[in-house]
Amino acid sequence: MRISYNAPVTLTFALVSTAVLVLDMFFGRTLSSTVFSVGASIDTSNPVEYLRLVAHVAGHADWNHLMSNFAFILLLGPILEEKYGSPSLIVMMTITALITGVLNVLFLSTGLMGASGIVFMMILLVSFTNFRKGEIPLTFILIVALYLTREILTAMQTDGISQFAHILGGVCGSLFGFLKPSRQG
Repeated sequence: MRISYNAPVTLTFALVSTAVLVLDMFFGRTLSSTVFSVGASIDTSNPVEYLRLVAHVAGHADWNHLMSNFAFILLLGPILEEKYGSPSLIVMMTITALITGVLNVLFLSTGLMGASGIVFMMILLVSFTNFRKGEIPLTFILIVALYLTREILTAMQTDGISQFAHILGGVCGSLFGFLKPSRQG
C-alpha cells in the first residue's frame, strides 16, 4: 500500500493554508492581516491588494478557524475533484474567493479572512453529485433550507463571522451545480 495524493487541489489548498497559519504565528500574527485577508476597502495603487481579493481564503485567525473550514473541505473536496476534475474545481474556488472578496469590499465595512465561502460553495455544489438535467435534487433543497437559511437568519449578528461570505459561497456553489456539467455527467 502507498499513500496517494488523491485530490491535488484540495490537499494543496489545505497544506498552503496550514503553512500560512504556521508562518503567521511565527511572524507575530502579521502575515495574514497584511497578505491573507481583505479589508473593508482596497488601495487600488497597491498590486498586493488585488491578490488579497483571492488570497484571503488561505488566511485563518487560529487553529480552530482553520480546522472548522478544512474539516468540510477535506471531506467534500476529493468528491468534487473526482466529479468535476481538478482544473474545474480550482477555477470554481478562485471565482468564489474573488466574488466574496470583491463584494465584501464593495458592500461591507468589515474585513474578510478564511475559506468559509469555499466551504459553503462546496456544501451546495456537492448536493449536485447525481444531478440530472431538468431535475432539482432534493438534497440541494434541504441543504439550502438548512445551511443558507441559518446564515440569512444570523447575518445581522456581530459575531466576527461573515455570513455574507457563506451566503455568497452557497450561491456560487448552486450556480456551478446548475451550470457546470460534471465529467461523468
